[in-house]
Amino acid sequence: MRNVNQILEAKGARIVAVPKEAPVLEVIRLMAEHHIGSVLVVQGSELLGIATERDYARKVILQGRSSSDTPVAQIMSSPVVTVGPTDTVQTCMGVMTDRKIRHLPVVEDGQLLGLISIGDLVKAVIEDQQQEIAQLQQYIAS
Repeated sequence: MRNVNQILEAKGARIVAVPKEAPVLEVIRLMAEHHIGSVLVVQGSELLGIATERDYARKVILQGRSSSDTPVAQIMSSPVVTVGPTDTVQTCMGVMTDRKIRHLPVVEDGQLLGLISIGDLVKAVIEDQQQEIAQLQQYIAS
């Protein structure tokens, strides 16, 4: 089974992040521009939180806040659940299921390395299964 580091190598470790003072509207624009469902909130190299589409829906829209006047720090989820680069896909899926979350920042020794999503994990599982099926078919055919 693959680990987080292998997923980051395949997808790239691009990190989309904003400072805690950034208005929520800017965060939503970044999500739309990059076709992503979350943005990390940082101060320098420190991970403070994560802002997701779910946070936006529940903490801005439903509470009648203004997207342009609300700083992301007021709606972000914190503390952030993180994983390490050697954690397995299985471990990450368990964390996401237990915590009911869809995104996991990858951190090692306090350094932010990247972000994985449930879609990244599902893709890895499907690719591993396809490879195993091909190997079994080859074995049966020989």
